[in-house]
Amino acid sequence: MKQPTVIAPSILSADFARLGQEVTDVLDAGADWVHFDVMDNHYVPNLTIGPLVCEALRKHGIEAPIDVHLMVEPVDELVPQFASAGASLISFHPEASRHVDRTIQLIREHGCRAGLVLNPSTPLGQLQWTLEKLDMVLLMSVNPGFGGQSFIPHVLDKIRKVREMIDASGKEIRLEVDGGVKVDNIADISAAGADTFVAGSAIFGSDDYLDTISRMKANAAA
Repeated sequence: MKQPTVIAPSILSADFARLGQEVTDVLDAGADWVHFDVMDNHYVPNLTIGPLVCEALRKHGIEAPIDVHLMVEPVDELVPQFASAGASLISFHPEASRHVDRTIQLIREHGCRAGLVLNPSTPLGQLQWTLEKLDMVLLMSVNPGFGGQSFIPHVLDKIRKVREMIDASGKEIRLEVDGGVKVDNIADISAAGADTFVAGSAIFGSDDYLDTISRMKANAAA
């Protein structure tokens, strides 16, 4: 069963000079979660934000779920830091963890929901042994590292396959898609089986957050 639609704007595309206000604005405009792209210039060729920013947003008064996507290697040291900084969900790449099972367990022990992230070319075999323990599967529809990239079309087929796996499990597991998600392609991504949508530049680059998020939700529902 698909979960109710969630729109999770990626703050990677926000104006960092006024981040607290930007996040408040997108949530007021109907966004459901706040998506954090954490990059270490090691696992991916870019450097972004850490737990301090997560903590700062909580202190600013942000109460919405904070969806932390760790593009870092190694993973385990950052899990407790983000959990104590106020993360709600923590997702990681299997290639970046020596013991995928242990990392999932660690995330849960620290009171967060756990997600596994698969890059466009990562095979689905990883899910065969982990799906039962996950709260979310995040499929990358671009190669991780930078915002503003275009959606990779073959990921639609991957979304359909993961949707089948989740439905067969009978568990309430979210299927999130991140990369090139826009107003004009979210309907196809939703039809393939996704229920949780990360959008960065499509939202923060628009003139009207309310209009953009409303149209995304309408198209996803259609």
